[in-house]
Amino acid sequence: MNISIIGTGYVGLVTSTCFAELGVNVTCVDTDSQKINRLVYGSIPLYEPGLENMLTHNVNDQRLHFSADFNRAFDDADYVFCAIDTTPDEDGSTNLAPVWDIARVFGQRVKRHCTFVLKSTVPVGTAQKVKEIITHEIADRKSDVTFDVVSNPDFLTEGNAIKDFMKPDRIVIGVETEGAREAMAKLYRTILHHNNNRVIYTDTRTAEMIKYAATSMLATRVSFMNEIANLCEIVGADVNTVRHGVGTDSRIGPKYIYPGCGYGGTLFPQDIKDLIKIADENNFNMDVLNAVDKVNVRQKRILFNKLSAHYGGDLKGKTVALWGLSFKPETDDMREAPSIVTLDLLTEAGCNVRVYDPVAMNATKQRWPEVYCGIDMYDAVKGADALLILTEWRQFRIPAWPRVKELINTPLVIDGRNIYDPDEIESYGFTYRCIGR
Repeated sequence: MNISIIGTGYVGLVTSTCFAELGVNVTCVDTDSQKINRLVYGSIPLYEPGLENMLTHNVNDQRLHFSADFNRAFDDADYVFCAIDTTPDEDGSTNLAPVWDIARVFGQRVKRHCTFVLKSTVPVGTAQKVKEIITHEIADRKSDVTFDVVSNPDFLTEGNAIKDFMKPDRIVIGVETEGAREAMAKLYRTILHHNNNRVIYTDTRTAEMIKYAATSMLATRVSFMNEIANLCEIVGADVNTVRHGVGTDSRIGPKYIYPGCGYGGTLFPQDIKDLIKIADENNFNMDVLNAVDKVNVRQKRILFNKLSAHYGGDLKGKTVALWGLSFKPETDDMREAPSIVTLDLLTEAGCNVRVYDPVAMNATKQRWPEVYCGIDMYDAVKGADALLILTEWRQFRIPAWPRVKELINTPLVIDGRNIYDPDEIESYGFTYRCIGR
């Protein structure tokens, strides 16, 4: 069984490596030859726990290959996965031009029956458009080769992607023919057999919608709990106890109801915007999702607002330390992260900023060269007038507070993830601010 996977971004690399781990012969394709050369030698352009070691041993065992030859990606493949990281256009919608290009080349090059699998997150109706493009290209060269187009959206979460792939909650497969269904069942049989997971077969449009609906539901829970947390502060309630009381309801459950300083990454923000745009194009207003997005935009300013209020609105010349830059732990991804908004606001206010993150420092140095990147978490707090917590990395959970107290100028902690016990941290002489308490 041969798979070609187009795209060496997050989805492409994880999918390629995991299929290779299952014994499939995988070729991962990207037109960036320098990136391909680095991957051949085990250097990956992103951080995901366990991925680098798994990638290296599958390359060494010759199950995982990398190529910059886009045109030859389809020659011997039984399956071709489109797994590019889709980026937004100027109007915020998903840029589908690369997907159309891949479909055209597939139609021009495919020589025998092959299954084209859309793994990238794409708007509803994309699979149908891809089928039309491929059909047109095959007809143009007067070929009778057959193919299937499948929608197989990813549900990988950064920091937990390998487990998500190997032991998924569900596998969603949108097909239009029985042959395509059988081909995908064969491809995923190892995962389905060993883990007894559910597979959901449906049509391609429904599969595409499931992805957006799932992401939007999770984002809605986050924004809803952030609204509740902000109200808790106003009325004098404790959001942690509220969250526990809500989460123990079996109809709701405890996941994704932790208040904080906003969600980030590309998954939630982009999928929300895409679904709103899909609705707009069909003359339907997504009132709930518009509110979800609005709440999240506002929530990303909350730590800056708390800091500004503490100092009476005058932050010029203040030194502010940040722990955590990535949008969540176990990833180096800063895209749409609350830290971006916070850093922009702090630098615009004339603050001296010192930061530390275990893996997300390089992007910070490039975008904010004036920001000091600490050697470690303690170096970052030296001389600071406040410490802001933006990402709940494990190493931040039990810091040596006496050491922090010696290094910091003003013992003020503003916790954007509610990871500390107020009584404990205040016992060390700190002023403590958090979300919803």
